Parts: sequence; structure tokens; C-alpha cells
Amino acid sequence: MQAMFSEIPVLEDERIRLRKINDSDALTLESLVNNDRIYRYLPTYLFERQYQDMHRMIAELYDDLYLNKESLILGICLKDKDELCGLAEFYGFKDYIHKISIGYRLLEEYWGKGIASRTVALMVDYLYSFTEIEIITASTMVENMASRRVLEKNGFIQTTIAEEDWGYQEPVTVNKWFR
Repeated sequence: MQAMFSEIPVLEDERIRLRKINDSDALTLESLVNNDRIYRYLPTYLFERQYQDMHRMIAELYDDLYLNKESLILGICLKDKDELCGLAEFYGFKDYIHKISIGYRLLEEYWGKGIASRTVALMVDYLYSFTEIEIITASTMVENMASRRVLEKNGFIQTTIAEEDWGYQEPVTVNKWFR
């Protein structure tokens, strides 16, 4: 078993690859980040949305954020093209209880194609097979039915509904998931 954040992994199945984001992904990443439909069910403070310059964001992605064990963001790619189609994130790491949270976001043209479900499956398999993680959680806005289905397909159980500060004017009602 390796410790979480000891390396930046490459995760893949026969169709998709989760890999380190490269400077060559900047234009696609900019398209993702600037699409409000993609982020309508996500917190306003996500790392990639704090930057105007995607090249700078990519340069800082694996510095303090990763080194301080705050978050690991990987690019979701179709394996045959190695072209970025979304982001997969590990965050909220609690080493003392072997817990982490996961999240994901895809460009619209990749919605409904099973990519999010495969991404979550790869993330879960990696965490349980190769790290010391024992608890995986996720949070989704109650309205986000697509993410609900992705998590349910991957064995997550909704544990509660809570109000959280996701950076909007009012607290957001979210489903809390556990696996």
C-alpha cells in the first residue's frame, strides 16, 4: 500500500485514462472552466475556477495544493485520443481516519456516455486497492440527478442531506454520499 499523495498516479481502463494535467490541456481546460452549465451544480470556489490564465493554473496545480495534501486533480481523457474531456479530483484527505472525498466534472459533449461512471470506478478501485484509504465520500447538490446515478452505480450510499456553504449567496442543500 502506498500513502495517498505519495505519487501522481495514472489510472486507466480499456476506454479512459486519468492522468496528470499538462500545459497542452490549457485550451480545453479553459473551455471547461468557462462553461457555467458544467459548474451549475458545483461549488464556486473550485481550484481551476480561481484563475484567468489556465497555463498558470496548471503550473500551480501540483505545487502547494498537491504537496500540502489538499487536493489531487487529474485529467479525464479518452484513452484513444489522450484528449482532455474533464477533471477528476481527490480532496478533503484525512490521513488519521483514512478518508478522502472525490469529485468530477466533464465537458458537455461527454455527458451521458458513461465516462463519469468509469472515472468514479477507477478512482474507487485505485483508492481501495493501492492506498490506505478506507472511507470515500462525495457531495452532490440535491438537483444533480446525473451525479446521483453515477454514484449509485458505483456503490455509494446516500447518508444524509445537509446545508453547506458552496460559495453561493445562500447555503446549498446537498446529498452526502459514502462508500
